Amino acid sequence: MTTTRVRPVFVFLIALTTGAVFAGGSPQAQAPKEPGTAVLTGSALGAVTLDHKAHTTTHGAKCDACHHASKAEKPLKAPHEKCGNCHTKSATPPMTTKLQAAFHDPMAKKGTCVDCHQDAIAKGSKKAPVKCADCHKKA
Repeated sequence: MTTTRVRPVFVFLIALTTGAVFAGGSPQAQAPKEPGTAVLTGSALGAVTLDHKAHTTTHGAKCDACHHASKAEKPLKAPHEKCGNCHTKSATPPMTTKLQAAFHDPMAKKGTCVDCHQDAIAKGSKKAPVKCADCHKKA
């Protein structure tokens, strides 16, 4: 009697996993969805609203242009973590780079964001922001 109850459940589980494999998937959870926008807070100049989708789709930015590989002293908990999960307002060991420096130098003359924006301007873009207030907005 127990076998007749177990068998339908077993058959169902096999059908479920086989269907997932033939459908091109696996019975695992899906990868997190790319955010449409990300709001970077903590700057005295104001928050930066980053149109994530525009940077990746329209402007062709690759993930690793901003999201770098983890360091042995501070391993990632997810493939693309928020910058502030590791880089804090003042660098807290084992980190050596504070949050602001993860984006640009103190005068915003070079760094991840500014370098890319200046490259876009050099290539003819008229929309790439290069002034502080173009990105940082006070609420």
